[in-house]
Amino acid sequence: MLYYLLLAVYILVCALLLVVVLLQQGKGGDIAAAFGGAGSQTAFGARSGATFLTRATAVLGALFVIGSLGLGLMEKNGIGGSVMSGVAAPATSKSAVPALPTTSAPPPIPAAAPSTSGASSGSAPVAGGSQSKTPVAPGAKKGGGR
Repeated sequence: MLYYLLLAVYILVCALLLVVVLLQQGKGGDIAAAFGGAGSQTAFGARSGATFLTRATAVLGALFVIGSLGLGLMEKNGIGGSVMSGVAAPATSKSAVPALPTTSAPPPIPAAAPSTSGASSGSAPVAGGSQSKTPVAPGAKKGGGR
């Protein structure tokens, strides 16, 4: 129960830290500061707003770090809740792993079936026509050689 309470507070701290960081104004790097309009965008005044938001960022940042370390230690010690807390690990057996072959010889290459069409070896019929395709030796040119 304590874990979930701390987790809820931690999520709230994260959300507040996000909002406080986004509310802060840049350190004079805005384009409005270059044209003299830097004072019009402050919500809490020129100096007090920066001090309030800076302190809020420091406090929330410290709470963020402390909360993440505390929740991590609670989870490591088994105090935190887990989805898999009551589930046993699956049993593994050595027979489930297939054995690797022990021979290093390559498998035999099957012999080519004899051609029954009477065509010369190396020619194959082309779908949709009577043209035949002959293999070209590596380095030779296709198409008659001009």
